[in-house]
Amino acid sequence: MSIRLKIDFVSDVSCPWCVIGLKSLEQALANIHEAVEADIHFQPFELNPQMPAEGQLLDEHLLEKYGATPEHFAATRQSIRDRGEALDFVFRMERRDRIYNTFDCHRLLHWAGEQGRQLELKMALFRLYFTEGQNPGATEVLLGAVADVGLDVVRAAAILASDEYAEQVRERQRYYASCGINAVPAVVINDRYLIQGGQPVDAFELALREIAAVKE
Repeated sequence: MSIRLKIDFVSDVSCPWCVIGLKSLEQALANIHEAVEADIHFQPFELNPQMPAEGQLLDEHLLEKYGATPEHFAATRQSIRDRGEALDFVFRMERRDRIYNTFDCHRLLHWAGEQGRQLELKMALFRLYFTEGQNPGATEVLLGAVADVGLDVVRAAAILASDEYAEQVRERQRYYASCGINAVPAVVINDRYLIQGGQPVDAFELALREIAAVKE
């Protein structure tokens, strides 16, 4: 008999390691499906909450924020591409030259959670940004993602035209910040256990088995 775990996946749409962490987590759960099942809930985290709507050139932003060299950027991007390829996700770094505000993504993801469609929308947004290089803060891009996963486009447009779900998103952000989470991805299991970062599949698998054994 399998053990069911509650998993809160704290992440941002503009974080490549969040893609890797999610894909690794999904693969780990598939590998141990006979022992562990999971209810995954996506929780908001903004890497750049003050980012204006027009965004910023990616290299300029990374240099300002982290101060790393172009050589370091190139090595990191190659590592991300390689990890993504192993997990069946395509990172096309040449198409992603800007970083954008993602607050509206989180509002729509909160709404999608009420419809039971968070995972589908999350992956659609990841693909739009990291594979296609589109702006995940643009209304037309967001509505396209909503349509692609079969959610109500008219309802989504109404949400984007208002402040609906803004306070719920901010409350969740404040909560996880109060828990000490200041980097993503952060995977919180049963409100008790934390797995930090874009871990490999086997690391997730081992941790999930150990947590399930404790729950038994």
